[in-house]
Amino acid sequence: MPHSHHSHSGQFCKHAVGTLEEVVQEAIQQRFQVFGLTEHVPRYRKVDLYPEESELTLDALSDQFDKFLEEAHRLKSLDAPTISLLVGLETEYITDIDLVNLERIIERLGGRIEYLVGSIHHVNGIPIDFDLATYQRALASVESRQETLLLAYFDAQYEVMQRFKPEIIGHFDLCRLFTLSLRFSDYPIVYEKIQRNIRYAVEYGALFEVNAAAYRKEWSTAYPAEDVVEIIIRLGGRFTLSDDSHGPQAVGLDYHRLPLYLKAMGISELWYLQKTTTPNAAGRTIIAVRLDGEWLDQKSLA
Repeated sequence: MPHSHHSHSGQFCKHAVGTLEEVVQEAIQQRFQVFGLTEHVPRYRKVDLYPEESELTLDALSDQFDKFLEEAHRLKSLDAPTISLLVGLETEYITDIDLVNLERIIERLGGRIEYLVGSIHHVNGIPIDFDLATYQRALASVESRQETLLLAYFDAQYEVMQRFKPEIIGHFDLCRLFTLSLRFSDYPIVYEKIQRNIRYAVEYGALFEVNAAAYRKEWSTAYPAEDVVEIIIRLGGRFTLSDDSHGPQAVGLDYHRLPLYLKAMGISELWYLQKTTTPNAAGRTIIAVRLDGEWLDQKSLA
């Protein structure tokens, strides 16, 4: 049963392409049965806008997010019996104001945000996944101490989990996008924080996404890599799938590579999100449902 809980469109994300409807139509074409629409929550400082957003004002960015929710719920209301669309958002934590404003957004929009993908993209206010030069600038901002950067990343991740209890933990180890050979076990304090974060997520019922976007970033695995997957398994975590697509051309991209990776890691079941009438730990009406083993057959994936 193909599913994804993390996606973007060029209509509402300037570093993606295509319209939201084109993304959904592609997911239907590829026989996805569950597909999450999760644009980035708005940022609130001009300095945090990316180069391709330079023509936008902060008010326009906020309006863009509201228009995303409007369009996502319009698509959700269409008669598409073969697919279940979920409407959520992907978090940002650049400074504390991002978390304060996310709380305000959730309060203002209520049930229109069905779930959260809890992601971190910055350390010390600097993007760590934009390009190598910007990552190196983030590293330099913490006196080029790799351990300090990792500690800041996982502390930010923990803060987002504590305050919002996101249903999906997004690309858990994005902090080593440009340093894949890095092993967290070489940094004992970092390793402890990773275990802390995973335990907490398991405690409140989060799902850890196996994010296929890492393959198009020239990784040999999905996010998270093997060492983190091993910890999640040992601590009783549950896995789901995401393509983190940035347009219709990336829907289901590299999903054919996932079964081999998951089998090699000994993952015998996947989970997906489903609407319900019973509130979860965050007070949102969505729950995790276990899949059967059919996904192990590569023909069952998009």
